[in-house]
Amino acid sequence: MDQLTDSEIRVLHEALDDEYRAWATYNQVLADFGDVRPFSNIRDAEARHIEALCGLFTRYGLPISENPWPGKVERYPSVRAACEAGVAAEIANGEMYERLLGMTQRPDILIVLQNLCEASQQRHLVAFQRCAQRP
Repeated sequence: MDQLTDSEIRVLHEALDDEYRAWATYNQVLADFGDVRPFSNIRDAEARHIEALCGLFTRYGLPISENPWPGKVERYPSVRAACEAGVAAEIANGEMYERLLGMTQRPDILIVLQNLCEASQQRHLVAFQRCAQRP
């Protein structure tokens, strides 16, 4: 198996850091407000995203860093405010993945990034939009 380029390594690190931050943010919302949806479901999805990326790190022999975000993420005054922030975060997440997808041609990395982008844009974003519109 050929080596990853420096650019591809940065892609994997940026994606993992973003997923770590999302997991820590949604976990903090759950700690602050209890088991509220969609945060409980999406936090679990973020854990699966982290696992998928860690699989690529393992495949390419890259060290996997610990999540640096717990205790360092923004806290929100209400579930609605957290949902509104979730909308903005998922939009930014989609933009990030679109950019990262253009930085590699490796099918295994492309598949993982595309799957994560689709989950963000087709499921998480929609769930947070619904949540932000609740009375």
